[in-house]
Amino acid sequence: MIELRPFWSQVIKEHADLALDAEVSSAAYQFSSTEVAYQQAKIVAYQLGFNELDAECLAYAWQKLDQSGLANTQSWPEDLQYFPPVKQPYAFANCPKKLGLYVVAPDSAWIERLCAAGVPTVQLRFKHTDPQAITREVAKACKIAQGYPESRLFINDYWQLAIEHEAYGVHLGQEDIETADFAAIQKSGLRLGISTHGYHEMMIAHAIKPSYLALGAVFPTTLKVMPSKPQGTGRLKRYARLMRDYPLVAIGGINESNLAKVLEADIGSIAMVRGIIAADQPELEIKKYMRLLGS
Repeated sequence: MIELRPFWSQVIKEHADLALDAEVSSAAYQFSSTEVAYQQAKIVAYQLGFNELDAECLAYAWQKLDQSGLANTQSWPEDLQYFPPVKQPYAFANCPKKLGLYVVAPDSAWIERLCAAGVPTVQLRFKHTDPQAITREVAKACKIAQGYPESRLFINDYWQLAIEHEAYGVHLGQEDIETADFAAIQKSGLRLGISTHGYHEMMIAHAIKPSYLALGAVFPTTLKVMPSKPQGTGRLKRYARLMRDYPLVAIGGINESNLAKVLEADIGSIAMVRGIIAADQPELEIKKYMRLLGS
């Protein structure tokens, strides 16, 4: 067992707001380098509850930060120059830095209702096993959104249909990255959003250079099984500072009671699902959140 030096113990104390329950036991610690700063930083990441992939990313970044001579106990890697370099990213079409209220909807009927209510950014997340039903819903949603030029429509998953029916953009999860044709999406002019759940996934997304990044889940959510624990607002702030050149969307369990904490991270957009879709009066909720977001 490698002993944590006093400097690095203080780093943990200074960044206690990042701490979650440990995901990796001390018996399972792994190191790909014998460099002292790398190993110490990786132990710090482990003890703060980062998973193996995120801990490796952070250890690499801390090593570079240490080599720069700028590391101190209050430091945290918040510049992409310290992370693994990106080679030949795709560079997708731009979208506004602040996407505002971003509502994820289950079908085209909701897309029309949201656009009519003035929601600036909407996403169709239509889950179905029938390809024809999927095609119909995407086509309808795109046609509807084209009648509301103030609303931006992203299609979740179905990038081929998003291209065919001229959506504003497409949103992909990490599980879709290996199968998506990014060259085709880029050539079409569609904007691309990618979900991320930590440093490792942010670096995967950064290598693609999408139009925006979704960061989450910030808080617990029952909408779907998440690939990682809720990240909390401490980590959200660090993620936002690191990825500050991108439009950013915070997602996961956001509501009126915790919105102010989310906005402290300088996030240009919040994504909501149940808070709008399951509300008794969705239009009133939309107005409220748009007012709170200043959009």
